[in-house]
Amino acid sequence: MKYCLPMLAAASLGLLSACGSSNDEPEVVGGPADPMAKELANAAAVELPPSVKNSFQYRCKDNSLLFIDFMSDDKTALLRTEKSGTPTRLTAAEPGKPFTAEGGYEVTGNGKQITAAVAGKPALSCKA
Repeated sequence: MKYCLPMLAAASLGLLSACGSSNDEPEVVGGPADPMAKELANAAAVELPPSVKNSFQYRCKDNSLLFIDFMSDDKTALLRTEKSGTPTRLTAAEPGKPFTAEGGYEVTGNGKQITAAVAGKPALSCKA
């Protein structure tokens, strides 16, 4: 028993001395080089899609409802004719211009009052 404790202490010190590296960075052991490293270094910056800036529910003169989400880029709007319906993406050439989409969709304005033309219907005045 007398010899067991010192032998155990000597063995544990010997094992711990191997871990006494002064370098704090992890050791990298081989592995393949990144095949896309150059392409990623020279890649253009990624532009995130616009977020929702304002979301309004409009009541139009013919008593219909429109749901429009105006995006933060001020050139995109998502129009729905039903609250959970599929959105139609409307775009404007530049901020302040009317939002349009194929099929006869057009929205002028982006605040509490708009004028909207929805597929096959005449333009109507709508209020939020």
